[in-house]
Amino acid sequence: MPNSTTLFHTSFFSVRDYECDMQGIVNNSVYQNYLEHARHSFIKSRGLDFAEITQSGIHLVLMKAELEYKRSLKSGDDFFIETFVERISRFKFVFHQTILDSDRNKFLSAKMTIASITAAGKPIIFEQANALL
Repeated sequence: MPNSTTLFHTSFFSVRDYECDMQGIVNNSVYQNYLEHARHSFIKSRGLDFAEITQSGIHLVLMKAELEYKRSLKSGDDFFIETFVERISRFKFVFHQTILDSDRNKFLSAKMTIASITAAGKPIIFEQANALL
């Protein structure tokens, strides 16, 4: 969990009409797109590039997604995602992500477990991961 030295990365978004379902709320699967974009933005903010990491032979793959929905976003809503990372092993780390509005109302909390593997699926140490912490 975060401590006094944890730096959150913040990504800003607006809900687009086509992301909503028949009920007029953001479809549950769209939240994972938001979270992924925020993770890539977080990585970039630390001086790393997701595509370059992959080209170097390290595949950062989602192993587990834990999403807790609190309330629904609607078309036109502005929101942001706060992200920080915690290492849980030599090969795995967790992106902790929270979707909030400007009043800090919580819409979703997520724990996304990522592993570093080779193209063949074997664990590999992602040496640059320390830049994320």
